[in-house]
Amino acid sequence: MKKWLITLLAVPLLLIGCNNTEQKSEIDTNEDPADIASLEVKVEILTPDQVEVGKPVELAAHVTQNNENVEDADAVQFEVWESGLREQGVMIDAEHAGDGVYKAEFTFNHDGVYYMYAHTTARGLHVMPKKQIVAGNPDMSKVLPEKDTSKEDAEKMQLDNQENTESHDETH
Repeated sequence: MKKWLITLLAVPLLLIGCNNTEQKSEIDTNEDPADIASLEVKVEILTPDQVEVGKPVELAAHVTQNNENVEDADAVQFEVWESGLREQGVMIDAEHAGDGVYKAEFTFNHDGVYYMYAHTTARGLHVMPKKQIVAGNPDMSKVLPEKDTSKEDAEKMQLDNQENTESHDETH
């Protein structure tokens, strides 16, 4: 009977000791909010609100963390689409230009109201500010309404992150 009791106690301890999974860190909610805010990656879109049709436009974003330029962003991509036509949008990879600024070039081919996300992944965080850009002189009565997709985008990004984590876990 003693052997069974010892075995019942030893096996779970052995299994716990052999656990090879990494523990995910959690943010301590008791931390000073100023400390948490200093970890936030901020992205300011520098692209003008009004642009000319048919001429190359510089898409640009300034990335900072704790008021310091981020020179080592993992990725900065500009997603550009015409109002109401998000599924026809394009993703453009940005290049690091220095001083925390990331740039790409894009030509708006016709008058319209466009939207742009600056998808920015830096230091383990993903930020995606959105900006409206008016190209030329669009007929505002023909502009398609832009539905708010921020909730859908957040859910899709969360799903993508879960899939990436699962596929990453499978390789270990």
